Amino acid sequence: MSTEAVLTPAREEDDYNFLPPVPESLEDLGVPASMVEQLILKTLYFRGDTNGRVLANSLGLNYSVIAPLIETMKRQNLLMVKSSLGMGDISSTFSLTETARELAREYIDGNSYSGRVPVPLEQYTAGVKWQRHKADWLTREMLESAFQHMVISDAALAQLGPAVNAGKSFLIYGQPGNGKTFLAEGLFNVASNAIYIPFAIEYQGQIIQMYDPIYHQRLDEDEPEVSAFHRERSFDARWFKSKRPFIMSGGELSLEMLDLSYNPSSKVYDAPFQLKANNGIYLIDDFGRQKVSPAEVLNRWIVPMERRIDFLTFRTGGKAQVPFECFLVFSTNLRPQQLGDEAFLRRIQYKMFVRSPEVDEFLEIFRRFCDSQQVEYKEATLQSYVDRRYLMTGKRFRRCQPRDVITHAIDLIRFERLPMVLTGEVLDAAFDLTFVSEDYEE
Repeated sequence: MSTEAVLTPAREEDDYNFLPPVPESLEDLGVPASMVEQLILKTLYFRGDTNGRVLANSLGLNYSVIAPLIETMKRQNLLMVKSSLGMGDISSTFSLTETARELAREYIDGNSYSGRVPVPLEQYTAGVKWQRHKADWLTREMLESAFQHMVISDAALAQLGPAVNAGKSFLIYGQPGNGKTFLAEGLFNVASNAIYIPFAIEYQGQIIQMYDPIYHQRLDEDEPEVSAFHRERSFDARWFKSKRPFIMSGGELSLEMLDLSYNPSSKVYDAPFQLKANNGIYLIDDFGRQKVSPAEVLNRWIVPMERRIDFLTFRTGGKAQVPFECFLVFSTNLRPQQLGDEAFLRRIQYKMFVRSPEVDEFLEIFRRFCDSQQVEYKEATLQSYVDRRYLMTGKRFRRCQPRDVITHAIDLIRFERLPMVLTGEVLDAAFDLTFVSEDYEE
C-alpha cells in the first residue's frame, strides 16, 4: 500500500478522522510476502490445524489477501487440506506437512512473533502524523468538563489550556500533596477522538511490538461478523482502535527504558514508552528522582521535543527514525532550580506552579470528598476545624489533606461503631492519626 493511500482521511472535510484502509493485496501490506508466509507457518505451528477464515483473522487480513500465498504453499507441499465445508479454501482446515513443520521451527528460531502482520514503519509514521491534534482542537469547555471532578481555579485552567492545546513539553511543579499527579492524570479525561495504533511495526525485517494492554484501551474488540466466513472490515485490522494513550513513569525510569527493548527469547523488540504514547500523553512523575539525572533525561529528548522525531537503536547497531508525537509532561516536587539551570529549563516549553489552596478551595475539597464518601458534616464543624488546626497554628493547606483526614475519620467511625458523621472530636482524632506531632522531643 502506498504512503499516499495511508495518508487519506476518512472524510475529505475531516483530516482528523484517520482510518487505515483495508489491504486488498499482498502488495498493499508494505512488507515482504516472505514475512507473511513465515507468519502463516508459525501460526499453524502454534495453533495446530486451522481453517482459512480463522487463519486470515489471526493475521488481521481478509482471506483474499493470503489466498495466492496459500495456493503456492499447497503446491510446494507445505500445506495440506484436512477437511472442507465446500465453500472454498476459506472454509478449509489447513495442516502443516512435516517439511513445513521443520521450516516453521527454523523461522521460530529467527523470531517467535506470531499474530497480526506488522505495519511497515513508513505507514505507521504517516498514520501518526494524520492523527495528531489540530492547532485549535481544545476548548475551555472541554477542559472544564475534564476537570469537573477537581476543585480547580479559573486561573489554573487558563494556565493549563494553552499548554495542553499546544501539546508541547510541560513542567508541573509545586509542594508535595497539592495534586500535581492528579492534575496531570485529569488530562486523560479530556474528550478526544479515538486513534489507530498498529499491533506491531516492521522495519528492515525487525519487528517492534506496539500493543500493550496495560496502556492501550482498545475500542474495537467487538466488531460484528457479517457471516460465519466473512467479516466486513471497516479498517485495516493490523491496527487497533484505541483511546489516546496515557502512560506514566516514576522514579524507576532509566535511559534504557527509553529505547527498544530486545527480548532474547522471542527475538522481538518491545516499543519504549514514548513510542507507545504517540498521539497521547507521557507523564514523567517525580521528575528529578529517577535513577539518572534530570539533565540526562532531558538531553535524551532534546531532538525529539524540537523536531518531533526520535531515533531508536537495534541491538545490531542500526537505528530507526520514528515519530515523536506524544505530549510530554514532567511533574516534580523539587524547585525548578534544583533540576537545572536556565538553559536547561528553557527546553521545557510550558511551566505551571501548582499552588497550595486558599481557605475556600480547601473547604470545597473537604465538602466534595465528604459527599463522595456519603459522610455527613456541618459547616460550623468544618469552619471550626480549619480555624483551630490551620489558621491559628499556621499549618499550610495541601489538597490531599481533606482526603487523608476524612479517610482516617471513616476508619475511626467504623471501628468505634459511630454514626457516619464528622464531629469535632472525630476530626481532631483523625487529624492526630494523619499528621506527625510537632511535640516530639529527644
